[in-house]
Amino acid sequence: MLEVKGITVRYSGLPVMRDLSLKVEQNQTVGVVGANGAGKTTLLKAIMGAMKIAAGQVLFNGKRIDRLRTEEIVRLGVIYVPEGRRLFGPLSVEENLLLGAYTVPEEAAKRRNLEHVYELFPRLAERKSQAVGSMSGGEQQMAAIGRGLMSSPKLLMLDEPSLGLAPLMVSEVFETVRRLQAEGDTTVLLVEQNVLEALELSDWAYILQTGRIRNQGPASELLASDDVRRAFLGL
Repeated sequence: MLEVKGITVRYSGLPVMRDLSLKVEQNQTVGVVGANGAGKTTLLKAIMGAMKIAAGQVLFNGKRIDRLRTEEIVRLGVIYVPEGRRLFGPLSVEENLLLGAYTVPEEAAKRRNLEHVYELFPRLAERKSQAVGSMSGGEQQMAAIGRGLMSSPKLLMLDEPSLGLAPLMVSEVFETVRRLQAEGDTTVLLVEQNVLEALELSDWAYILQTGRIRNQGPASELLASDDVRRAFLGL
C-alpha cells in the first residue's frame, strides 16, 4: 500500500534522514520504533507532504504522492494523527470529530463513521458535548484518533499515541489499535517510543536510528532479539 523509496530529508541543508526505505502492506500494522530524535516524526511528515524530501519517492497504492499537496494526500485516504493531538480545545468532542470528516461528502457516511468512533470510544459518546480542552490527555488522544477515523482512512498513521499518558490510558489506546486490526479495514503505521507495546502490536517493524533504518523484520522476531531487548527494553 505504502512504499517509501530511498528518501532523504534535510533541515537547513543538513541531512536528518538519509536513503530511508520502508513498505507497509495492506491490512498490516507496521511499527516504526526508536529513541527520541531518531527521525520518526520527520518520516511521517515527509509522507504527508508536510516536509519536502530532497531525494527519493513516496508511493501510495502505486501512485507517487511526494509531489502532491498535503490536502491531496489526505483525499487519497492517508491520515496522520500527530504527536500532541492538535485538537481545537474550545470546541466540543463531537465538533472536533466532525472536522475530521470534511472529505466525506455524504451525511449518512459521516453519521456511520461517528457511530463507529463512539463504539470504539464510549467515553467520547458520554462527553460529546464537552469542550475537548477540558478533558484528560488520554481522552484527548482518543478524540484525536477518532477524528482521524472519521474520514474512513485507508492508511492511518499514528505518531506517538502513548506519549504522556497514564499507563491505564496507554492500554486503552493500544487496545483500540487491536480492535482496528481485528476489523481489518484500516492499515496502520504506528510510530512509537514505547518499543514493547509497538512490537507486540505490529506485524512488521522497523528500528529507526539517527535518520536511518538500523533493523527490520517481523515484529515478533525483533521482540525476541537479544540486541533489541538490550538496546530498548533493558533486558
